[in-house]
Amino acid sequence: MKKVIIAEKPSVAKNIADAFNIRAKQDGYFEGEEYLITWAFGHLLQLYDAKDYDESMKKWELEKFPFIPDNFKYKVKSDSKNKAVVDQGAQKQIKIIKGLIAREDVDGIISATDYDREGQVIADEIFLYLKERKPIYRILLNEWTPEEVKKGMQRLKPNEEMKPLQDAGMGRQWADWIIGINLTSVATVKYGREEKKLLNIGRVLLPTLKIVYDRDKEISEFQSSTYHKLLAHFKTAQGEVFESTYYEKNEEDKYNEKFEDKVVLEKIQALIKGKQGKLIEKQVEKKKEYAPLLFNLSNLQGYVTSKYKGWTSDKVLKVAQSLYEKKYITYPRTGSMALEESLKERTKKVLDTLKVGLPYENQIKFATHKRIFDNAKVESHSAICPTYMKPKGLTADETIVYETIKNRFLMQFLPIAEFEETKLTVKIEEPEVKGDFIARGKVQLVEGWQVIEKPDSKDTVLPQVVENELLALAKTNINAVTRKPPKMHTEKTLLKIMETCGKAFKGEEDSEEMMASILSGFSIGTPATRAETIKKLKDTGYITTKGKNLTCTDLGKKLVEQFPVKELFDLEYTGRLEKTLSDIEKGKFQKDKFLEMIKAFTSDAVGTIKADENGFGKVSFSKESVGKCPLCGSSIIETERAFGCSNWKSGCKYAIWKNDRYINALGKEVTRPMVELLLKNGKVGFKNLKSKKGTTFAAYLFYEQNKETGYFNWRIEFI
Repeated sequence: MKKVIIAEKPSVAKNIADAFNIRAKQDGYFEGEEYLITWAFGHLLQLYDAKDYDESMKKWELEKFPFIPDNFKYKVKSDSKNKAVVDQGAQKQIKIIKGLIAREDVDGIISATDYDREGQVIADEIFLYLKERKPIYRILLNEWTPEEVKKGMQRLKPNEEMKPLQDAGMGRQWADWIIGINLTSVATVKYGREEKKLLNIGRVLLPTLKIVYDRDKEISEFQSSTYHKLLAHFKTAQGEVFESTYYEKNEEDKYNEKFEDKVVLEKIQALIKGKQGKLIEKQVEKKKEYAPLLFNLSNLQGYVTSKYKGWTSDKVLKVAQSLYEKKYITYPRTGSMALEESLKERTKKVLDTLKVGLPYENQIKFATHKRIFDNAKVESHSAICPTYMKPKGLTADETIVYETIKNRFLMQFLPIAEFEETKLTVKIEEPEVKGDFIARGKVQLVEGWQVIEKPDSKDTVLPQVVENELLALAKTNINAVTRKPPKMHTEKTLLKIMETCGKAFKGEEDSEEMMASILSGFSIGTPATRAETIKKLKDTGYITTKGKNLTCTDLGKKLVEQFPVKELFDLEYTGRLEKTLSDIEKGKFQKDKFLEMIKAFTSDAVGTIKADENGFGKVSFSKESVGKCPLCGSSIIETERAFGCSNWKSGCKYAIWKNDRYINALGKEVTRPMVELLLKNGKVGFKNLKSKKGTTFAAYLFYEQNKETGYFNWRIEFI
């Protein structure tokens, strides 16, 4: 008797066939003596559309919602180009799978889809659709190398043991259908006419949009300010010069080098002119720097998108998936940054294969410490690693991702980098000078893992000096430092916030606290879905890119500010939903209870949208005065498009438009705080204005009326 093996994709089916030396390929499957190996193409099935349950749902009308079916049903997926027709390839493959399972010489089925929620559902929805009764088994692998495939076939599990994983996968699928179908439909009917487009509303989509919106708002409301630092250059007897910074202890007895008042530093500068410094303390401390941890998917995506131009997190995932299916790396959709302890022997084999011929081969030593192997830091899948199979014929994109993963793996088994950190404290004997001058420097002692990748560093090498040595004061200068607004989000920073559901951690990204948070399941989306969410935000027109940066579009801003179902923008709420799905996967929560929560939320949300009287796009701004009109003395108030005179009905034309092209060309936006300062002082100062050549500068802007034309124009005065 034979068993039918169903792989997730044709490439994985071929890997399984190769492992058992099966060469006989038929139409849609391989045939061997023990196994018939066939495949899906990802999802062959999809959930019914609303109109499939009820013909009248073809037309969206508010009174028909909420629409929640009693039982969810599946159908062969639609063609990607024409949703009205069935995908012919999927229909053919379902027929092949059905025919293979029905054969008299088949006594069982093996599900060989990816070992995750989505993979479990891809096969299980086929079994439900075919109403399958033959015994079903599950192979659970982290890689598709011949050795692992053969081992996996010896450790098959009954598929019913995977019910919690199926419940989590289908619970996610059904919940997203309930929220997405209902709220997208109702929002589009209610507000879509004004936007002239479909308004896509999703459980993961909107909180991710809110993260980008919040950062944009921080930047637009940032009030620029300046502090000052006093720098002193000291010269040793041997003529070597080093730079130091002046520090004073504040009221909390903490050293501080930032001074708001430049005059304070100018007085100190005058007092120390022409005087000598004395080295009162030299601290030398040996420190170790560990290699960064193995990659999980989010960290891999963040690393590649920040280092290589033109890459998106979605592209990184697709390339990593290709490497996985070609047997060159382990399963990529993981949140873990460590390996299971049972993988020590396999990992040593991989290391012994990959290190051969490297210039630093003799430095590589296999190790089993907790930074690499730790069951407590692994959730379902271990970190991403290369396999023992050396790749051939990689594309340029595959080479980038593979080498990134391989190098991070090799770093774990190289020596720890060691360096000497030196701190010099210099005192100038002047009673009125309370503080000290401090210089810091670094000397590398052991290169270690940094032989592969040197971290970005601006470390200073200090001269050899001894305590109590007298040092000549070569020169001093006071630097003005402008506090900069937060940077726009990139895919790297957005992925990290999604991964930890907005939680900030004081330690490094490999801190115990952060790793525990990542593995808890309290997140926005999963490693498998985050890249798709970011791509969807771009495709729906809610966010756009500026180089590597992400920013909200006007539609995205409007959605955050005016869409009435505020829970969908709440990171805590979405994190709890994702955590519940994670608990279902672990058997700690019931799918039915989760879906009851989703149905109740959706019904309430539909009612909220229906009852919304403000109307999408009709912003209710505060009538509180922004300032006095310079023309007539009336109040300037904010509207949707401008800051204008409240006396406009009587003919006052003073207005500053929010989409002012001149201000936008300088890299700034018209905001309420900016207009308040302009009206109060007659001018507004900006740091980091952008010229046409791309350089930055500081200037005052004046908004003045041309007496001949009556129009207002901006005048610039450089600072």
